[in-house]
Amino acid sequence: MDDASDIAVLDLRGLKCPLNWAHAKVRLEQIARGAVLELILDDPRSIRDIPRAAEAEGYVVAEPRRDGSSWRLRIEK
Repeated sequence: MDDASDIAVLDLRGLKCPLNWAHAKVRLEQIARGAVLELILDDPRSIRDIPRAAEAEGYVVAEPRRDGSSWRLRIEK
C-alpha cells in the first residue's frame, strides 16, 4: 500500500456514516484491483464503522491516521 501512483483520494469531510461509506464503495468499484483508495474523513463514527464494513467485503484496510481535524484511511481493493 505504499506506491503513491496507485492511490486515489476521496475527500468525504462533511458526510456522515453511512453516506460516506456509500460514496467510498462506489469509488472502490471504479479503481483497479490492487489500487488503494485513501479516504479523508471527519466523522468519528466513520473511523470505527468504515474499516469494519470494508473488511467484511474483503478489502484490506490500513490503520487510520490522524491528520489535523480529520482522519486518513487507506483501503486496498
